[in-house]
Amino acid sequence: MSTPKNQAAWLQRANTPLEVGDAPLPTADAGEIVVKNAALAINPLDCHMQDTGVFVQQWPTVFGCDIAGHVSEVGSGVDRFKKGDRVIGHCINLVTGRPSDGAFALYTVVSANKAAILPDHISFTDGVVVPFAVEAATCALSVKEPGPCMPGVSTPALGLPYPTLQNPTPSADKTLVLYGASSSVGSMTTQIAAATGINVIAIAGSHNHDLVKRCGAAQVFDHSDSSVIKNIINAVMVSQSKFVGIFDAISTPETYARDLAILEKLGGGHLACVHPPPTENVPSNVKTGMIFAVNDVATPVYRDFVTPALQSGKLKCLPPPTIIGKGLEYVNEALKKSKTGVSATKLVVEL
Repeated sequence: MSTPKNQAAWLQRANTPLEVGDAPLPTADAGEIVVKNAALAINPLDCHMQDTGVFVQQWPTVFGCDIAGHVSEVGSGVDRFKKGDRVIGHCINLVTGRPSDGAFALYTVVSANKAAILPDHISFTDGVVVPFAVEAATCALSVKEPGPCMPGVSTPALGLPYPTLQNPTPSADKTLVLYGASSSVGSMTTQIAAATGINVIAIAGSHNHDLVKRCGAAQVFDHSDSSVIKNIINAVMVSQSKFVGIFDAISTPETYARDLAILEKLGGGHLACVHPPPTENVPSNVKTGMIFAVNDVATPVYRDFVTPALQSGKLKCLPPPTIIGKGLEYVNEALKKSKTGVSATKLVVEL
């Protein structure tokens, strides 16, 4: 039997197109699996890495976060997976720096703690929208103590419980406002928060309200409504549950201004962001932080929740994928399309 050949979409230097070429066939060290990828997904972080070279530790490099495919090799100490299993995984090249840990390849190394079995009834192109977003959502919700994210910026520490498979989900008697709930991370955080029993009050474009409600939001308000701040404040007060704070999955100066206005009226709370948080005019009773979506806090979610929740339908592959093409040569097109902005979908490349 011949040895399989690997290829990858290489980034030779910042702000250049990726180049498809041969790559070493990776091997699994202890605690790792190698996945023969059937699909990969694009995240805004990928665009940032391509444009600026941020997080790149060696050149050339292979990056990308989301993969789905079949396990081709299992490292020592791994008992949750076997060769041939259908899996989804979160690749962490941005931490390790190893090209073998990037998603944009035919074969990729994934930590077994950042992978989950994909149920047979879910396609690879649907399932691949899940893994990075699951870890980002868990980092936004369940970290208990602030840690370093970047110089001068800490991670948020909302300290919320893990999601449960119980149905219906017991109420946690807490309310979270979620800005940008139709984005990839926003919709997944809505799902995970709802599965912890959190009352989610969401902000999204009116054309995406049905999607956000499918994700479990109790109420959704239109970001273009001039009364959105007042409506959110009223909805939180009427809920009569403890207000935790806001997760802002958009994180722009405009959304920060609204976040701070809401927090000020509701007596403060957490403001978890996907970009560096605001530093001016932040009330003393507001705790800001920026998520860093690689954290062992997500391990129990991958291990205990993702597969049975996908199997039962409690966790949905949302937002739905838009398939750009088949083959590594389509990664550049997907990255370019992502930079123009997408709404209520995640861009996917088949392999």
